[in-house]
Amino acid sequence: MHLNNKLKNITTILKKNKIKISVAESCTGGLISYSLTKIPGASKYFEMGAVSYSNKSKINFLKVKQKTLTRYGAASAETCKEMCINLLKISKTNIAISVTGIAGPDGGTKKKPIGLVYIGICSKKKIEVTKFNFNKKLSRTIIQNKTLVETIKLIKNHIKIL
Repeated sequence: MHLNNKLKNITTILKKNKIKISVAESCTGGLISYSLTKIPGASKYFEMGAVSYSNKSKINFLKVKQKTLTRYGAASAETCKEMCINLLKISKTNIAISVTGIAGPDGGTKKKPIGLVYIGICSKKKIEVTKFNFNKKLSRTIIQNKTLVETIKLIKNHIKIL
């Protein structure tokens, strides 16, 4: 299924079930929020999106603990989880999504290579953080787009448990 069809499908499900969603993005820089809101009628399901690129914004806005960032780094399951849980509290939505990782072309290390992305999705019932290791040879844009596609899949799966 083409990406636009996947987006229309997921947004139809969100609207039909009156599910409100919020997104906190780092490495995707607003791509997920943009993609979810480019579909007409987005105000029925989309509450807010935040691009929290810097550690400072993750601390000040999303209330990620400095200790978490120091110990695990921004591109970590722990940071992703805190971003997601805190966004759910801030936004008061049914579902919150968080994304953090290393889209490249710089910034990767042996332990945290380019293409490492964490996607968090949470509701009052469940929190999931999924780790992806996209090919480090892919371009920044392709890594960001692959993250968007995986996020849509995770939203669809999460809706089933609400």
